[in-house]
Amino acid sequence: MATTAEWIEGARPRTLPTAISPVLVGTGAAIGAGAVAPRPALLALVVAVAMVVGVNFANDYSDGIRGTDDDRVGPQRLVGSRAADPATVRTAAFACFGIAAVAGIALTAVSGQWWLIAVGALCIVGAWFYTGGARPYGYAGLGEVAVFVFFGPVAVLGTTLTQAGSVDAATVGASVAAGLLTCAVLVANNLRDIPGDRVVGKRTLAVRLGDRGTRGLYVLTALGPFVLALGAAFDRPGLLVTLLALPAALRPVRTVLGGARGPELIPVLRDTGLLLLAWAVAIAIGLAIG
Repeated sequence: MATTAEWIEGARPRTLPTAISPVLVGTGAAIGAGAVAPRPALLALVVAVAMVVGVNFANDYSDGIRGTDDDRVGPQRLVGSRAADPATVRTAAFACFGIAAVAGIALTAVSGQWWLIAVGALCIVGAWFYTGGARPYGYAGLGEVAVFVFFGPVAVLGTTLTQAGSVDAATVGASVAAGLLTCAVLVANNLRDIPGDRVVGKRTLAVRLGDRGTRGLYVLTALGPFVLALGAAFDRPGLLVTLLALPAALRPVRTVLGGARGPELIPVLRDTGLLLLAWAVAIAIGLAIG
């Protein structure tokens, strides 16, 4: 039976910045539009965190029963390490999705944006079939596309809409940047796992691009949001505050470009998550001050 510490590790807390960051960005944009709505913001955060933990458990379960995690380089997985029964991990995933669904329904009721229920349902389906089902799209190299859409435009714009009722061009741009930087977290993870994924037939985008191409993709997704902020600053000078987060990119980018492999890449996942969080705080402030 898995210990509490193993369950916490299975939830992959290092990925939580991917949940918190889009809510920060969307809330900053709402404040900039004159809306201060703590209750929808809190509900959006519950939805995001529950979804990320849920998809982590779902991936643990689906990869584990396929044997993908039997020889793993990264952090321990519950099913792959035989620390927890697969059915229990699957139940934990569904429980998290249930929490996200309840909070999402409450969020739509508070905001009046009832059409977002359909979006939320699509998010849950996408979370499960990332590595679940007979033909998981994460095994076909489409994981980055899903992460970009769900953690960029969907999460950021959905957060803003439920608080302010509308979005502007700067918020749309910020949602694109958030999607890119969240992709960097996944790219860092998949770069580390290329050798093992190739052996088990998991054709992630990293496997398709190869080592060199994936390192280039990482740099593009990690630094691209700062380039976008520079462009947007001509119209919204306050967005230059995002450059304060740029130093957080130096260590992970240097590690990736330095050719680190295997266990040497494990800290990159943590550092990229911290970069995402720092960037989100900075751009949220920039959007809030208009």
